[in-house]
Amino acid sequence: MGYKVAIVGATGEVGRTFLKVLEERDFPVDELVLFASERSEGKRLSFKGKEYEVKALNKQTSFRGIDIALFSAGGSISKEYAPKFARDGVVVVDNSSAWRMDPEVPLIVPEVNPEDIYMFKNKRIIANPNCSTIQMVVALKPIYDYAGINRVVVATYQSVSGAGAKAIRELEEQTKAWCEGRPIPEPKYIAKQIAFNAVPHIDVFMENDYTREELKMLNETRKIMHDENIKVSATAVRVPVFYSHSEAVHIETKREISPEKAREVLSKAPGVVVIDDPSKSEYPLAIDAQGRDEVFVGRIRKDLAFEPGLAMWVVADNIRKGAATNTVQIAELLVKEGLV
Repeated sequence: MGYKVAIVGATGEVGRTFLKVLEERDFPVDELVLFASERSEGKRLSFKGKEYEVKALNKQTSFRGIDIALFSAGGSISKEYAPKFARDGVVVVDNSSAWRMDPEVPLIVPEVNPEDIYMFKNKRIIANPNCSTIQMVVALKPIYDYAGINRVVVATYQSVSGAGAKAIRELEEQTKAWCEGRPIPEPKYIAKQIAFNAVPHIDVFMENDYTREELKMLNETRKIMHDENIKVSATAVRVPVFYSHSEAVHIETKREISPEKAREVLSKAPGVVVIDDPSKSEYPLAIDAQGRDEVFVGRIRKDLAFEPGLAMWVVADNIRKGAATNTVQIAELLVKEGLV
């Protein structure tokens, strides 16, 4: 059985990756409809050897007959259009932050909380978590199930692709200018110069001086893990890397878990690849994760501040597992459970 699938925001970085992931995973697409802004209308994108014309998203458009819509067009578009799709009988899987904390909308990472898929029926909308949250909870879940977790302190090292294609070009232009001895252009899409720099400022600052990106990691983790008692303190940093986010994660567990046991449970966990042999300088790198769908974990060791506790290094491709792949996995879960 095939499905009529729509992609909203099809011409963006994540939208194009939706197409790639759907094809790679052989998702049962019977019909495909591509939507984007009016300026992208008429562009053609390829899927399984066939070209499809991009349509402008229109308030008067009927979405009846579409089974699943994958959204990656920003929160304002999602807030306006996701309910319209839902009213026409479509199940929406949304990649923006618009619906993540809505109590009637499930926030799903299939390796962590697949059972929440049934919650979508009230609004017919499912939210994809923030990219930095996704990779962290995939790595935390096996530890949580074995030893429990009281608190997490995490520092992220996030690639510029997380800020979109314009931020990628900004890093390219700044780097080229530096190499050529020219003045570095003023930043437009990242708060400060990103070339040869690290910027501890992603999204806006809130009243408590944490950024919204950092608070997402607290609030989304609690919702996904169904545990309001987990404490998460995050510092989110943009670094001059094109793709893949890295995270230094420090965990206070409820019960003792040795690094050896942590490697064992992580190695058996779905979606996790352990690369951890310091004696051979083997640990996950952002460039190794690029283009991959797994979450890579290494540098697993006893934490020296938390007792009991663990420290580890977590890496994943933010455009794939952190966005497109996780969204497609949610659609696969809908199909598997017979919910579309």
